[in-house]
Order: sequence, then C-alpha cells, then structure tokens
Amino acid sequence: TPMNYREALQYTLSFTDYEKLPASAYAAADFDLRRVEELLHRLGDPHLGPRTIHIAGTKGKGSTAAMIASALTAAGHRTGLYTSPHLHTLRERIKIDGEMISEEDLPAIVDSIRPHAEATNTETNYGKLTTFEVLTSAAFVYFKKRNVDFLVLETGLGGRLDATNVAKPEVCIITPISMDHADILGQTIGEIALEKAGVIKAGALVISAPQPSAAEEVINEAAASHGNKIIQAGRTMTWNKLSSGLGGQEFELTSGKGVYRLSIPLLGRHQLENAAVAVAALETLDIDVGPIAEGLLKVRWPGRLDILRREPLLLVDGAHNPESARRLREAIQEYIDYDRSVLIAGVSCDKDIAGIFHELSPITGSIIVTHSRHPRAMPSEQALEAVNKSGLHATTSNGVIDAIERALSAAGPRDLICVTGSLFVAAEALEHVHGVPHDRL
Repeated sequence: TPMNYREALQYTLSFTDYEKLPASAYAAADFDLRRVEELLHRLGDPHLGPRTIHIAGTKGKGSTAAMIASALTAAGHRTGLYTSPHLHTLRERIKIDGEMISEEDLPAIVDSIRPHAEATNTETNYGKLTTFEVLTSAAFVYFKKRNVDFLVLETGLGGRLDATNVAKPEVCIITPISMDHADILGQTIGEIALEKAGVIKAGALVISAPQPSAAEEVINEAAASHGNKIIQAGRTMTWNKLSSGLGGQEFELTSGKGVYRLSIPLLGRHQLENAAVAVAALETLDIDVGPIAEGLLKVRWPGRLDILRREPLLLVDGAHNPESARRLREAIQEYIDYDRSVLIAGVSCDKDIAGIFHELSPITGSIIVTHSRHPRAMPSEQALEAVNKSGLHATTSNGVIDAIERALSAAGPRDLICVTGSLFVAAEALEHVHGVPHDRL
C-alpha cells in the first residue's frame, strides 16, 4: 500500500534524527558520506545532474540560498532549493521555484526510496542512515524527477561530513563564520572554518563573505589546495543602504560588473551582506541585472527579523547564538523606533544563553523567558537562572503562546515585543499569530 503523508513523515523520522538530540549525541556520531553516496547510487545518482550552488557557513546560509534561488527562478530557470531546519513542516526544506513539495509528492518519493534505504543499511558497513540523510536523498530524487536546471543547497551543520556534501557544485559559498556548535565543529573559529570549508571541491568557484581573519585564512588555503579561484565579496564589492522601512530596504551595490540599485523585503545590514554574496554568485552564473533585482525583491525568508504585527510591533528572529543576537540588536537599533521593549526568549539546551542576553541587554526592557515544544528546548527555569546570573531580571511563562499573550496585553501601541532565541520559538510565534499549520504526528 502506498504511503500517505503522515506515514512518510513517520518513516523519515524513524531514523536517528540528530536535530532532536543533544549536541553530545551529534558529536559522538559516526558520519560517513559513503552511505549517502551508496543510497544515491542505488537511486540512479540524482545528485549529479543539475548545476549546483552549495552554501556553508554559520550565519546567513538560508537567506543567501533563498536570494539566489529566487533570482534564478526570475531568470526563467527551474530551480530547486534545499534548506534546513524548517519552521513548520518538513516540506519547507524541499522547494522548486518557491513552491514546497506537495503532501502527495513527498510520500511518493519517500516510498520509492524506502527499499533502497533498507538495503543500504543492511548491506553496507558505513553505519546507519539518519533522518537528514534520507531527507536529503529524497530532495535529490524529487529535483531530478522535476528536471530542475539549478540546485541551491544549504548545508545542515558543518559541511565536510554533511549529507549535502555529496554534490558536485559549480559554485561553493562560505557565508560568515562565527562560534556555534563548538562541541561538534571545533573550539576555535579556525577549526569551525575548516569544517565549513570542507564543501570546497576542485573545479568550483569559491565565494566568501567577509570573514574573521582566522576563518579567511582557512578558506583561502582550502580553495588554493584545490586550485580554485576565490572571490572575496567584501573586497570585490561595496554596498550602501539608501533607505529602509519596516517593509524592507533599498541599497546600492557596486561590483566589477556594474552598479545595482536593489531592494529586499528583509531587514538588517547583515542581509545587505548576504545579498552581496548572492549577487556575486549570480554574476558568475551570468544572470542579468533584471532577474537579480526581481529575485531579491520577491525573496521570502520568514522567522528572521520578521514583523508579525504592528501597534504594538511584534517581531520574531531566530537568533540562536551571540553573534546572531548582536546582529539582531544592531538591526533593531538602526531600523526600528519604539518606546518600550519586551524580550521573549527561549533557547535550545546547548546554546550560550548568557552570551545571547549579553548582546541583547542594551535593547532589553522587560524579559519573559520561555521554551518551545522542541525536545532540545532549554527548560524555562534553567534559562531563568542563567538570566538572573547575568544581572538581568526576568519572569517565566508557560510556553511561547502564553509569553506572547502576556506581552501583548501589557504593551502600548509604540512598544516592541521581540521573540527570539531559537527558530523553534520563532516558528511557534508565527503559528500562533498567523495560524500557520505545522506537521503533527
């Protein structure tokens, strides 16, 4: 009997899902790309067809990927986009020309993979497939079935051992690198950069966002070791914000190929940096300025400096480490005018909550500590203790919805309510305010 959508979800999630386990489990895992390659080979090597752009980094991967995919679609190319994690449904991770894989196509694809996945697990000695590896393989099969021209891939975590790293990219992009997942990827910027730069392969053009010096050195060495040309976006391009409002921003970007006047519906100077990296990649793919401008204008990337309502202003952002919290603070200070602020924050159990609150403290009025329904969520009581130790005062809530409703009931029309700390918290805020449905098992 063919799978239905619920059964496809259950099957995909029946493998080890490291996104739901503590970092210690991920750090101890034995990842081996040979098992992914074996599964894909049994499926006809669907990952080797389309022209591929592969994106690794700590911050900005998803935004950059979405911008590139949107512009490629605007240029008339059928474009597959594979990203992670998702906010509400696994289907968000697999898109063609902005449309999620349907609830009919996903089970059909997973059903076709199942016997090959079981054979791979039974007949090889490369370890057992994971949820992410099976889902990545499903994405490749779907994109091949739909004959995409381009494939834009975002790594899950790291790069060197990530399931997406079986691809043979035409362009490799490294977005800004900062400290995150230190227990898994390394204790220094250089060590983390080495894992991210593991996506660089011979024959691919390398594009790097502005990086800390330690990361830049590692990326340059990785590119040189393969004989690859590298474009440093922060040196070959300049960008300047022209205007901004709650609906987005307009900016001017200058590259070796000309001057662009562009608009994006995303806030924050870091999004201008992401846009510059995206334009650098699109230029190498010979995409004209018209589709680039159209694609950036139409890009959608929810949960990142995302305004859900006004009066009071309710903003969500999945800032889950100190660096992303710093960028959130800077964006609020530059782009948003408000009277008082309420910070609603919840994090995963392995995150540097003290560092996050340190970065956000200059814009923090009152604080409500919360937790998402995700199994890796830090309990509110534990987060409250960390907040109190940092010298701030907070109250706890019975989940994200309770925190939002309490904040809304006390806020004035010119107040700011900022919901942040993890994408899982941001997702629950979106579901509550906009009624977005999510996968339920």
